[in-house]
Amino acid sequence: MSVLNKASVASAATTSLFVLLWSSGAIVSKLGLAQASPFAFLLLRSALALFGLLLIGPLLGLRWPRTRGGIVRALGTGCVLLGAYQIFYLLALNTHVTPGVMATVMGVQPILTVALMERQRSWSRLFGLGLGLGGLVMVVYQGINLGGVSLTGMLFALLALASMTLGSILQKRITDNPMGTLPLQYLAGFAMCAVFAPFQPLHVQWNVSFLGALLWMGLVVSLLATLLLYRLIARGNLVNVTSLFYLVPAVTAVMDFIIFGNRLAPLSLLGMALIVIGLLFVFRKPALRTAEA
Repeated sequence: MSVLNKASVASAATTSLFVLLWSSGAIVSKLGLAQASPFAFLLLRSALALFGLLLIGPLLGLRWPRTRGGIVRALGTGCVLLGAYQIFYLLALNTHVTPGVMATVMGVQPILTVALMERQRSWSRLFGLGLGLGGLVMVVYQGINLGGVSLTGMLFALLALASMTLGSILQKRITDNPMGTLPLQYLAGFAMCAVFAPFQPLHVQWNVSFLGALLWMGLVVSLLATLLLYRLIARGNLVNVTSLFYLVPAVTAVMDFIIFGNRLAPLSLLGMALIVIGLLFVFRKPALRTAEA
């Protein structure tokens, strides 16, 4: 019993750390993008994450795929999950899609994952996902400015959603040494950023603020948080893992209040409550199956 409790505590700690780190991305990115053009920041961030992974890879015991098929799958997944997703997300923000609209669009990911991965869909599970999406919309409502969203921007946002959903599914299907594919995936993601970078403005103001944001996004978010995400995908139900993204906008809103002093509206607080309740429905489903077995 004690072993199970320790495993539950470790799982909860990993999940909580991932949500906190991933949620900090939007806050720290604001600081970094104030000092650099979007693609310059993304290219440096990707290079730093790749360099960091190559350094700690031997300590983590990461083994590269030995078969040609494994290498191809790793590169393909990296292009989608670490390349296309970040690029389309950035292009959407650069074409006047607000962070609130992006958060709403990305909040559809768990529902897409259910539709694509689960043939038997529980009404209770779908209700929880829908409730979480409704809460997410409430949380980001203040940031939505539909009048400033272009058709091109919404297309980039939808492509970012498709990339994140497809990339997560592809990563879940890598069952042979999934963590060992990370160096190749990071290399593929960096290569995609490098291909797009020459066609975008590139400028950086090197100062303490930018270096701090770059180190945090490159090593903490892009490296540590992504390692945690891949670990959660490998060990857990994919729908449960992607449902964690419902928590990110709420946690980001709390960070925004603490760091920048932006006060939370009552509607946002209600939305956060709905997100938590929705997640209870989502995470309860596996427990019920285990109990019946």
